Amino acid sequence: MTTIRDIFNAFASEYLERYPTLPTSHRKVISAIRNCRSGHYGHSLYQCQSCGGHHRVQHACGNRHCPQCQQHTTQQWLSHHLEQQLPGPHFLLTFTVPETLRPFIRSHQRIAYQALFKASSLALKRLAKDERFIGTALPGCIGVLHTWGRQLQYHPHIHDIVPGGGLSEDHAEWLPSRANFFVPVKALSPIYRAIFKEDMRHAGLLEQIDPQVWTIPWNVHSQAHHQGHSAFTYLAPYVFRVAISNQRLVGLTDHTVTFTYRKPGSSRPRTTTLDAMEFLRRFLQHVLPDGFMKVRHFGFLHASCAIPTDTLRRMISQAHSIDGEPPHREPPEPVVAFCPTWGGQMRVVMRLWTSNRAFVDTG
Repeated sequence: MTTIRDIFNAFASEYLERYPTLPTSHRKVISAIRNCRSGHYGHSLYQCQSCGGHHRVQHACGNRHCPQCQQHTTQQWLSHHLEQQLPGPHFLLTFTVPETLRPFIRSHQRIAYQALFKASSLALKRLAKDERFIGTALPGCIGVLHTWGRQLQYHPHIHDIVPGGGLSEDHAEWLPSRANFFVPVKALSPIYRAIFKEDMRHAGLLEQIDPQVWTIPWNVHSQAHHQGHSAFTYLAPYVFRVAISNQRLVGLTDHTVTFTYRKPGSSRPRTTTLDAMEFLRRFLQHVLPDGFMKVRHFGFLHASCAIPTDTLRRMISQAHSIDGEPPHREPPEPVVAFCPTWGGQMRVVMRLWTSNRAFVDTG
């Protein structure tokens, strides 16, 4: 099976020669993917508890853009948030930007991504404060940055999971939203656009943006969920998924890469073929700036909010007259290595690191 690592090993050298001024963050990702599970980061020695045989497992790179290193993190994130989820309705809101703005954002990623998070969260807060909708002084949301389309195109947008309501000004009461309506998206869009524009003005970058961007609608979509489980389950793959997984790769032929995708509203898989250099360019344009957090919490879900989850559950259950106890869930299965020969569980005998930056993923 063709893997992302195969493609990088075959064409990364040519790509680096063609683009010698490649950002350092991109070079780090190229190096990490090429060296992942190759022995570059050391290895662990396992012993099968059934047959007594020894097996060597190469260490992973741990880079968040490497598809081989994100197998278990999605399920861990989902399990944690399902344990912490609040009762009552939730909303999944998506904040997009016009296509003509995307090249600017790609050239100013750190400041533009920060502005997208700020604009989406503040726009929600301003409308939620209106008593015609909720009247809350403190709504909450979890925002996730997503940058790619189905064929690896550059398509930056923000997904927000929003509990249906918010806290009163004295933080003593839960003010619920309507079950199928949080705030009007048509009113949300111009506020979101205006906040982003103001941030670009403060950054001195407004003149670099086509003025037409401010005259067209910025699409915002809202989807109601009866409870948080379905919203978190839908969003979880976006949190740790990389631009494309190995499972979507069909083949590597000559100087081209073929992979599958699905059109919106269709479950039928289709294939597309790209030149290898274009494939690498599309993949690398989704590399985040060093240290940039793609998942953020706002309002009463921010870490600075001192209200315990149990207190929030109690207030929400009183407002909705529902059971505020979280549903019982089995803890996630521990990561266990199995013998490739006999299928028995294996235990670590020795670990050897060749770099102090190595990351051990024994899965």
